[in-house]
Amino acid sequence: MIHFLHLIGAALGWLAIVVAACGVVYSTAAALVFRRYFAAATPAPIRHQAVTLVKPLYGAEPRLYENLASFLVLEHAGPVQLLCGIQRRDDPAIAVVEALRADYPDAQIDLVIDGTVHGASGKLSNLINMEPLIRHDVVVLSDSDIAVAPDYLSQILRALDQPKTGIVTCVYAGRGDTGFWSRFGAAGVSYQFMLGLVFGVANKLAAPCMGSTIAMTRDTLHRIGGFARFADKLADDYAMGEAVRALGLEIALPPMLVDHAFDERSLPALWRHELRWGATVRDVAFWPYVGIIIGLPLPVAILSALYWPTVGLILCALAVVARLVVVRNVDATVGRRIAPLWMALAHDGMSFAIYIASFFVRSVDWRGATLTMKTEGRIVAAHKIQNAEQRA
Repeated sequence: MIHFLHLIGAALGWLAIVVAACGVVYSTAAALVFRRYFAAATPAPIRHQAVTLVKPLYGAEPRLYENLASFLVLEHAGPVQLLCGIQRRDDPAIAVVEALRADYPDAQIDLVIDGTVHGASGKLSNLINMEPLIRHDVVVLSDSDIAVAPDYLSQILRALDQPKTGIVTCVYAGRGDTGFWSRFGAAGVSYQFMLGLVFGVANKLAAPCMGSTIAMTRDTLHRIGGFARFADKLADDYAMGEAVRALGLEIALPPMLVDHAFDERSLPALWRHELRWGATVRDVAFWPYVGIIIGLPLPVAILSALYWPTVGLILCALAVVARLVVVRNVDATVGRRIAPLWMALAHDGMSFAIYIASFFVRSVDWRGATLTMKTEGRIVAAHKIQNAEQRA
């Protein structure tokens, strides 16, 4: 028995060595691909199309005013409607929208306050309530924690005009707004998740659709069933992308970056946020998610050192060097320092823990609500489960 356990341990050790070594090569290659992908960006001409910018809001995030204001100073010559949706009349985001109306009197800023529920997802209920107020034929949906550059719409519209393009989405870089833990989260999304996503797109291994931007025509939105079709989807952005792909259209990812604001003030809050992300990706793309482990060479190298110390320690050193290459290339591409190297390395450890935990999660926290994950990416709110149990 002891001999058998020794063989199992040795096999796991060698597996960790192989995964860590592949991870070092992958991380270095992905960093170079990331920088090259965005180096291909070119200026886009100012456009004249009428556009509706759809913003589902919930609460007053630390820099919500600045995030929304970035959509009001775009280099765009056509009509722009900023359509904001809120579900509660006591939501502090209302004051932010009113402040924007006062500071940008010439902007078309519409506000929908409607608490009607259309399924388990509060965000989708918000979108469904806003949909009848969309004025223009180009619809650009983005989360409230996104901030953009002035050429945002020019780049989006140029990509949307390409033949066979049905949706345009955007890569985002993390921005910590509330101190250490928010910056810690920004390091993870920038130096790991987005890195892998761009590598997948550049090599035609992935076709993501993300809440950072979902741009499509109103006709395409109608053809996929409107927002109501996704009322019980946790990964609603991914589901919209898949619905558009089912029409024979493609998802475009232009070489531009937007900012994604993190506002977590504690480790538990960040843990819940990233665990929800992990469990969501696991459900919509299980085998690619399994392969994400290759993007965590340092934690795996540390594990390999438990079995083969010399080889493992060499791999640890190489993993640190690879992460340094990642940090420098991503920061150079973004144009600012997102986080120091040590924070990126420390986040790798948390990412490894999240990765393991995500395989055992069947419910997630979303803005204080508990959502239970069902088959085919569906979710059910906890209060609905309780009501069903009471009726039974």
